[in-house]
Amino acid sequence: MPDFGVYSEVGRLGKVLVHRPDLSVRRLTPGNHQDLLFDDVLWVEKAIEEHDAFVRVLQEEGVKVYQLKDLLFDVLAGNSEARKWVIHQVVNPMTIGIPACSAVRDCLMDMDTETLVTHLIGGLTRGELECIYLEGMSRSSLIFSSSDRDTFILPPLPNTLFTRDTSSWIAEGVTLNPMHWPARRLETINIAAIYRFHPLFSGREVKTWYSCLDEGKGKSYLFPGMASMEGGDIMPIGKGTLLVGMGERTAGTMIETLSRILLSSGVVQRIIVAQMSHDRAHMHLDSVCTMLDTDIITVFPKVIEGIRTYSIRWAGGDRIFEVSREVDLTAAITDALELDRLLVIPTGGDEYQAAREQWDDGNNVLAITPGKVVAYDRNTCTNKNFWEAGIDVIEIEGSELSRGRGGGHCLTCPIKRDAI
Repeated sequence: MPDFGVYSEVGRLGKVLVHRPDLSVRRLTPGNHQDLLFDDVLWVEKAIEEHDAFVRVLQEEGVKVYQLKDLLFDVLAGNSEARKWVIHQVVNPMTIGIPACSAVRDCLMDMDTETLVTHLIGGLTRGELECIYLEGMSRSSLIFSSSDRDTFILPPLPNTLFTRDTSSWIAEGVTLNPMHWPARRLETINIAAIYRFHPLFSGREVKTWYSCLDEGKGKSYLFPGMASMEGGDIMPIGKGTLLVGMGERTAGTMIETLSRILLSSGVVQRIIVAQMSHDRAHMHLDSVCTMLDTDIITVFPKVIEGIRTYSIRWAGGDRIFEVSREVDLTAAITDALELDRLLVIPTGGDEYQAAREQWDDGNNVLAITPGKVVAYDRNTCTNKNFWEAGIDVIEIEGSELSRGRGGGHCLTCPIKRDAI
């Protein structure tokens, strides 16, 4: 078996990429948390404790866990080309201004690796950036003249916590995703550096199905104009089928771009598209639907029942695609997975409890093997439904992690998972 590749949503989970809460989460405040896409500020120490417990569960279940920050450190410590590539992607005239660009790049190049990695994810203020190259910069740079010591030169990236979104493994290849909100776009540069330069991946036969950093022939990915796609909407459910949510974070044009690549190459034979409304409560498809077993899924009915579903198949020629409307999402999944019956487990409780538990990631669960999942213990009614259906539920605490709107599914980027 190859070292990396994801062929299902519930086959044996072998390897994942995660990110422990860090400086970026400490920099959430009542004044900036909405701009940084969080609904609240987190009790950071508690969030770290919860995340560490989650990682221990994965390891005890035999999953190899890689920390994103550790891999980024490896890349930047041992490879000057990689360090230069990351810094030049992050710092350019459109992010820091023309006069300061070279000086800021020089400062970052001279940083020790631990400090550089901390600030690439955690953010960097003007006060933290002081170095010899910046002497007199307030006389030549409008950006520096108009800022104070607490102004961010590099923004914090607290959503790095949700490693699911910036890259997506589909079979033996990966996508580097164009994130919807500007607050998340720098995250993709960090993960791209890992795939491009880390010994785990470089030199291996890892295919890149799509990279937002290769688009536009010089047009920066960091700025508007590119359609978005995020990993929480992308689920390789098996049997040659990819399930994709189309909503606020993943545009139809990006789905067609990805469909052309995957269908024409034969990586998948069918792409099921779930068209969703734009709503913070269900920003990604995996916030309202995840798989628990080869023939069992959990859904939030209030949203799923209103989804319009389409299947895309390869037609070739001028038509390119064959697009058909499906009866509903669960019927399409049942057909694609060649099942006689798909058991659908709804979010638990009455109308009010179901809404609360969906908000607290009751449907956003991570399968370790078919029929064994990790879920937040706070979602008591939904977890009860799982148990009654024969699902083995490993409960973890998530009082702080759930404030970021993401459960075990969002907190992990699988990089090796078996087929079903």
